[in-house]
Amino acid sequence: MRHRKEPPGDKNIIGTRVVAIRKAKRMKQKDFLARLQTFGLDISPTSLSRLEGQYRLVQDYEVVAIAKALEVSVGELLRDDE
Repeated sequence: MRHRKEPPGDKNIIGTRVVAIRKAKRMKQKDFLARLQTFGLDISPTSLSRLEGQYRLVQDYEVVAIAKALEVSVGELLRDDE
């Protein structure tokens, strides 16, 4: 597994939380992508990687599908821990 060399971007606020939740559930990216498809969201591995690295904007309907696929609330993805 390659680790990200650049610092996170600033295009979304859920990317790092998606990675943390996905890894806590021991879900690989390819398994997560398949799960997203079952909720109607078909994105490429590159697009998911960019989303998780916060280099890609996230649409509202994508946030809903991501929350369902991770079995968390939209609020949990969007919460501000600061």
